[in-house]
Amino acid sequence: MKEKMSRGMRTFLIVWLALIAVLLAAILLIGLPPGESEPIKAVMRDGVLHDLYRVNVFGLRVDPALISAWIVTAALLLVAAVLRVFVISRFTYVPGRLQSVIEALVEFFSGMARSNSPHRPGFVGAYIFSAGVYIFFSTIFELFGFRVMTDAGVTVALPAPIADINAALAMGFLSFFVILIAGFCLGGVRGGLGVLKDFSLPISMSFRLFGALLSGLLVTELVYYYAVTSFVLPVVVGVLFTLMHAAIQTFVLSTLVSFFYGEAVEPRPPKAKKPKKKRASP
Repeated sequence: MKEKMSRGMRTFLIVWLALIAVLLAAILLIGLPPGESEPIKAVMRDGVLHDLYRVNVFGLRVDPALISAWIVTAALLLVAAVLRVFVISRFTYVPGRLQSVIEALVEFFSGMARSNSPHRPGFVGAYIFSAGVYIFFSTIFELFGFRVMTDAGVTVALPAPIADINAALAMGFLSFFVILIAGFCLGGVRGGLGVLKDFSLPISMSFRLFGALLSGLLVTELVYYYAVTSFVLPVVVGVLFTLMHAAIQTFVLSTLVSFFYGEAVEPRPPKAKKPKKKRASP
C-alpha cells in the first residue's frame, strides 16, 4: 500500500513539474502581448506607504491595512472565546491532538518568559503570547487574498496589518509601555528609570518588525512584476517569505520584550551604606 502511494506521489510530481516546464518554455518562446503596466516605482510606493487606494468606512478614508487589523483581531477574539468555552474546559489528563498543540504553544511562550524574566514571568508570558499570536496571524493574513473595494472603484487585496508602518509603531510602543509600567510598578523607580534610558527601544522594535515584513513584500512584488518570473515562482516565494517572516518576527519580538521586561523587574540590591568615620578621642 505504501509503495503504491509513493509511486502515485512520484508520478504526480513528475507530471506537475513537466507541466510547469512546458508552461515556462512556452512563455519564453512565445512571449506575452505588449500592454501597459503599473511602473515598478508606483508598485514599491504603494507597498510602503499604502496611499494610492483607500477604503471608505462611515465617511472616513482609511488604509486597507486597518480593515485587515479589524478582521484579524475579531477572528482571534472569536477563536479564543470558542477555545475557552468548548475546548479548554474539557481538557483531560491525557491530552489529545488539539490539547497538545495548545499546551505546546503556551509552554513555548511561558518558557521564554521564565528564561528571560525569571523573577516575574507571569504577566510577560501572557503578553508575549498575545503579541506573538497576533503578529504571526496578521502576517500570514495576506496569504488568504481577501479583497475589498476602494473609494476609487478598484478592488485590492487586503495587506498584512503589520505591513503598515503605523501598526508596527503601535506594536513597538505598546511593548515599550508594558515594559516601562512594569519597571515602575515591580522594579521601583530605579527599574522605571532604567527602561527610560533605552528611549530608542520602541523605534528599534517597530522598524525591525516593519522592515523585515516589508522586505518580503518588496521581493514578492518584484517577482510578480516581471513577466518571466510571474508564473509559479511567486506562489513559492510569497508563501515561503510570509511564513518565514511570521515565525521569525514572532520569535524576535517575544524574545526582546521578555528580555527587557526581565531587566526592568529584576530586583536591585540595596546600596551599601558607607560606615561613619569615628571621631578620634581627645
